[in-house]
Amino acid sequence: MNTPIRHRLAVASRAVAAIGGGYAVAALSAAAIALWWPASRAEAALGGTLASFLVFAGAVVWVFAARSAARAWLGLAAAALLLGALVWLRYPGSPA
Repeated sequence: MNTPIRHRLAVASRAVAAIGGGYAVAALSAAAIALWWPASRAEAALGGTLASFLVFAGAVVWVFAARSAARAWLGLAAAALLLGALVWLRYPGSPA
């Protein structure tokens, strides 16, 4: 494959990871923080939402700082799995 095309695909992959993956991780972090924060529901939801903006920014920085696009995707997947497990454990009505 031509090097400029490969480079462009890697940048496109990182952009998709930053936007889509970062949003997913931020949304999961907002849910996890809201469910685990020992405060009223309104305060926990507000805190989780505010913290998710920092998580989204950190995810974008992580994606473009990773050595390769594959590592960026793996890092986002690991964070999403961890946060998803936290949400699954605390979600009301879950069998856990």
